[in-house]
Amino acid sequence: MATTQPVVKFTYEDYRTAPADKRYELLGGDLIMVPAPNLRHQEVQFRLSQELGRFILDHELGKLFYAPCDVVLSDTDVVQPDLLFVSQGREHLLSGGENVRGAPDLVVEILSPATADRDRGYKRELYGKHGVTEYWLVDPIAETVSLHRQHGGVLAVIHTFGREQTLRSPLLAGLELHLDDIFSS
Repeated sequence: MATTQPVVKFTYEDYRTAPADKRYELLGGDLIMVPAPNLRHQEVQFRLSQELGRFILDHELGKLFYAPCDVVLSDTDVVQPDLLFVSQGREHLLSGGENVRGAPDLVVEILSPATADRDRGYKRELYGKHGVTEYWLVDPIAETVSLHRQHGGVLAVIHTFGREQTLRSPLLAGLELHLDDIFSS
């Protein structure tokens, strides 16, 4: 007679004891090691963080963080988005000083070969379910940014911007990101 082995699911407390020399995310209780991103990813992340950071500071909108920064969505879901924004009105999510406790207003994921399917699928659904207002999927190869907005627990694409276009965000009124600047080599 065959017996089934119980599936081990990790919690936030387990996650906190993972080796510090590696980068992990906790998705549905599964501990996932996340490889370091490639250089193109890093360039795009740097440019985006500069532009977003300047806009957020100039307009005193809240705080911008970048990976690695833990976002604790539940006891079994801890993510490290490439970039995330928490508005002034939701800064209570930062009250512990160690991580973000709840859904940021904006999450930006920059696609990498190792993470693209997860970012487009599982994580988009997870962010929607937990109430992220806006989700940007940045594709450094196609040089596009797909902007998703919250609608009833689902993040739906409202527009995909490409090179030579200017990204405007409903969440960050007045922001104009010239994608030629973001994707320049």
